[in-house]
Amino acid sequence: MGISLHGDLRTWLLQNNLDLPEGDVDYDVACCGFDGFPDEGSFFLGIRAMERLYANRSMPGGFDPPDQPDYPFWRNEWIPFLSDQDGWMGKFIDVRDGRVGRWFVGGVTATGEYESMAQYFDSVAETLTRIAGGSYPVCRFTEGRLVWS
Repeated sequence: MGISLHGDLRTWLLQNNLDLPEGDVDYDVACCGFDGFPDEGSFFLGIRAMERLYANRSMPGGFDPPDQPDYPFWRNEWIPFLSDQDGWMGKFIDVRDGRVGRWFVGGVTATGEYESMAQYFDSVAETLTRIAGGSYPVCRFTEGRLVWS
């Protein structure tokens, strides 16, 4: 990708190989991974999927659109780590400060949604705790799997 990974992201990638086996990769979709977690419409990306999505989003000038450097839709310092299958929305880590943000094509990009990946994963753990306790209305555990309503 030509950019240094933030320490949180690098550590997470070293501990979790989320790339699908080569035979399971569908090159007709923008991103591929293990879907259904952390929610029904998105999934965590492996390094190959991160590289493909990053290559699709990065711009020669460093941000998109080039005439809005203070409010860009995308900055090259943002590395996606979660996405929907089409690459239209997801979450990224800002390598400049480690904050987690989200993008949605056609919508406003939110930076600093979480102060760090640790804070983001704490929120995922809280959601899983609510699901396990039966207090999350759109998801439940069935035979050890998450089932979305």
